[in-house]
Amino acid sequence: MKEFTPEYIDELKRLAEMRDEAAAKELMDDLHPADIAELFQELDHDEFQFFVDLLDDDTAADVLMEMDEDDRKEILANMSNETIAKQFLEHLDTDDAVDLIQELDEKDRDEVISHIDDVEQAGDIIDLLKYDDDTAGGLMGTEMIVVNENWSMPECVKQMRLQAEDMDEIYNVYVVDNDNRLRGVFPLKKMITHPSVSKIKHVMQEDPISVKTDTPIEDVALDFEKYDLVAMPVVDSIGRLVGRITVDDVMDSVREQNERDYQLASGIATDIETDDSMFAQTKARLPWLLIGMVGGLANSVILGNFEAGFATNPAMALFIPLIGGTGGNVGIQSSAIVVQGLANGSLDLKNSMKQIWKEMGVSLINALVISLLVFVYNCFRLDPLNPTTIAVSASLFAVVIFASVFGTLVPLMLERFNIDPALATGPFITITNDIIGMLIYTLISWQLLTLL
Repeated sequence: MKEFTPEYIDELKRLAEMRDEAAAKELMDDLHPADIAELFQELDHDEFQFFVDLLDDDTAADVLMEMDEDDRKEILANMSNETIAKQFLEHLDTDDAVDLIQELDEKDRDEVISHIDDVEQAGDIIDLLKYDDDTAGGLMGTEMIVVNENWSMPECVKQMRLQAEDMDEIYNVYVVDNDNRLRGVFPLKKMITHPSVSKIKHVMQEDPISVKTDTPIEDVALDFEKYDLVAMPVVDSIGRLVGRITVDDVMDSVREQNERDYQLASGIATDIETDDSMFAQTKARLPWLLIGMVGGLANSVILGNFEAGFATNPAMALFIPLIGGTGGNVGIQSSAIVVQGLANGSLDLKNSMKQIWKEMGVSLINALVISLLVFVYNCFRLDPLNPTTIAVSASLFAVVIFASVFGTLVPLMLERFNIDPALATGPFITITNDIIGMLIYTLISWQLLTLL
């Protein structure tokens, strides 16, 4: 990725001000569309538009798709629906075109599509808009080279050349039967090693890895990683070839999902960016802060009911942060392991009981070590028979086991009900464990004070 120096930006601004198209084109020739998109942050709108107007339509469309969504919306807001269709959509692959249309207001989508001159492309876009965004159908494009299994090599090569004219990248050549059902992949190497083969089906690679249109994106990403793919065909419910997914589409989708999960785990309710308005950021962040406040008030009520115990043995109040912090940390560790396992496919709901039993074993060891260390510490600082010494160690033991099991069960339950398990690695676990931890601590302490 190119780094823009202040001198380079100043030169771009000077050329834009002078409207020196020849010099501006020379500077832009060496830039990748992603680099040009970054210039939007360095130039004002008129300066950036000057450089974009110098690009050919294909490059300008690529630049638009490389921009951040908010920046892209700012650019499109100043354009008519017809301009959007003819200057951008007609020069994008169908999957990118669908992404762009979905960012428009619903009232504008039909009008934009109506301005696309290529009826076949418009039809493909309309078909793709029917699929859910989070499925293989919503991620796929329709640009691909398709040959019939019964074609001869010369006929196959002829058709491949015709189909390749309008394509930027060729990843695979897919082989279908007369009913358009996917049968295999045609390796380009076979064109050289078997130039006189009678039919393509004799040299194709049969049973290629494929996904159905309703396959969740998470599963698609796992298949790409497992089989080291750069492209994958998409079929409908009866095996007919309807599109293809490329690795760059999967990477973009996974990155967006990771960003959403990270924000969700951080207690942010909706997807936000650093340049969003103060109101938008407050709206996204405030809900979990309010829930945390309620949790804090609940803790204060629990501790308030144990006021007499603290008055009798003030040392017990010193260990409140230890109980709450340990429970929160243990819970987040357990839930993070489960969420990671669900995400990368190493953990399935079918073998969830195995994970629960394993987590209980780990929590038992951790609880014994932590409670024993704290007990030894308090024996030197207080007294082995002091209620605080026993209460803190016993509470830590119970809290660690509860937090571990709870942190394991919650993401598994969320996954079963099709709720993003990343929610379990955020404030939800911390707040719940904090409240339960204080309740365990006060109950055990009250019983020991009563007995001793």
